[in-house]
Amino acid sequence: MASGPAAQAIKRWISAQSLYYESAKTALLFYVLLIQYLRAYRHVRARGPTQTISEFWQWISKKVILMALRLPSAQKKVQTEMDKARLDIEDKLVPKGAEISRHLALPAEGKPPQWILDEMTKMDVELGSHADWRHGKLSGAVYHGGDDLQKVVVSAFERYSVSNPLHPDVFPAIRKMEAEIVAMCLRMYNNPDGAGTMTSGGTESIVMAVKTYRDWAKAVKGITEPEMIIPASAHAAFDKGAMYMKIKVHSIPLDPISRKVDLKRVRRAINPNTILLVGSAVNFPDGNQDDIVALGALASSHNIGLHVDCCLGSFIVPFLEKAGLSGGENGGTKYKLQPFDFRVRGVTSISCDTHKYGFAPKGSSVIMYRNSNLRKYQYYINPTWTGGAYASPSLSGSRPGALIAGTWAAMQYMGSNGYLESCREIVGAARTIANTITASIPELYVLGSPPASVVAFASQDPKVNVLEVGDAMSKRGWHLNGISSPAAVHIACTRLTVPLVDTFIADLKDSVQEAKTAPSGKGTMVALYGLGKSSAVGPSMVGELATAFLDTLYKA
Repeated sequence: MASGPAAQAIKRWISAQSLYYESAKTALLFYVLLIQYLRAYRHVRARGPTQTISEFWQWISKKVILMALRLPSAQKKVQTEMDKARLDIEDKLVPKGAEISRHLALPAEGKPPQWILDEMTKMDVELGSHADWRHGKLSGAVYHGGDDLQKVVVSAFERYSVSNPLHPDVFPAIRKMEAEIVAMCLRMYNNPDGAGTMTSGGTESIVMAVKTYRDWAKAVKGITEPEMIIPASAHAAFDKGAMYMKIKVHSIPLDPISRKVDLKRVRRAINPNTILLVGSAVNFPDGNQDDIVALGALASSHNIGLHVDCCLGSFIVPFLEKAGLSGGENGGTKYKLQPFDFRVRGVTSISCDTHKYGFAPKGSSVIMYRNSNLRKYQYYINPTWTGGAYASPSLSGSRPGALIAGTWAAMQYMGSNGYLESCREIVGAARTIANTITASIPELYVLGSPPASVVAFASQDPKVNVLEVGDAMSKRGWHLNGISSPAAVHIACTRLTVPLVDTFIADLKDSVQEAKTAPSGKGTMVALYGLGKSSAVGPSMVGELATAFLDTLYKA
């Protein structure tokens, strides 16, 4: 082999390249290890050692149990139980029988209008759709229910049934109404110079907020592995949005007494990748409010966003002060509403459902931002599409202008004084229920100190399973919500609840006694919400049941 100067130079070059290659490999290894260490450190810092170990143990337990369930004998038993549960769901949601009419293919000839109306009436009778909600024995769902308002909304629907805000030049009135809806909500939340858009509901409002902060953080702060911090009581839409947007979520436990998010844990969870803090006013599970002022101070000091979820508080919490209901009962802290809107330093966005206590038709919500500079990160813009420049403010392209018209009509019909009176009546009903539980039903206790329309109650008597209480209420015609951590039942009071407060209290007292003296453990709430916490695999089974439920919705 040649050993001249050229060969020696080549050897030296190869040796240098090998050294460089090895150094690069070592540097890359250290970089990867550093990244993984930082991720682990931030996770443990946010969760704490105890919770981290608990999560790891649950993960191991779940894997072991799932492996055990794959054994033929166990798999057969689980499948039998799941099939039984699926049939149960189908029996409740998809009535069977020759007398049930089904329309599985287009008719050869179009049907006359009267036939269509008659067939809808027939379906209502067959399926029993209207009676329950008109009697008012339900939590949330129908927030007004008055025929007078419905006529106004239906008239607006009819007038603008073909409209689409995607074409503002064709439907200029719809564009104007949407802008005015957003403006009215911004003024209601004390930010008339802010910005916002309408969406299809609270979930889309929240998902849009999550998307906005992800894109803002990437553009302004260069964050490519975003994280967000939410209370354990925050709406599931935040987890949904984070999953869609590939954002890591730190779910922070609540103070067991106040039901507010633990601020020390929030502070500990903040790191350089944090893009967003979340607080609720009020939360869905138990109707309590997080400390928005303290969260705002944290958000401001770290230059990150703070989103306040007012989807449920909507047109209730902005009117509590005017209604004389925000200062706490008898001047104390019970039911006291703390500051929550854009007057709070650090609040950068708020979601508000117009279709809840705004009494607008279903499918309408508003997402508000402190300024238009932040709102622009919500938009989707594609200037190079072959179909022409494309831009949309939210997830949907085409949207029903009739919903916008119906929302605008409802807000104009109600007016500020109408919402104020509704606030007084609805919150008054909720507080009567909460106070009666505290004073007259010793087996139960109210979770936290809910300032608005939602009351959640749990059991403090070992002989009373609160989920059995919920099942007993179901037998009495009530449609309530079961929640977990702790197991509890809640009611979101509405206009329909107001005249039924005494009936609710009487039925609740009877249901507690029934659960106490003759526990069955076989009701829907016990089966579903009880299973969720019964073992490491419980949530997986609930997930299977939820999948079966969603599948059943599409069985014709």
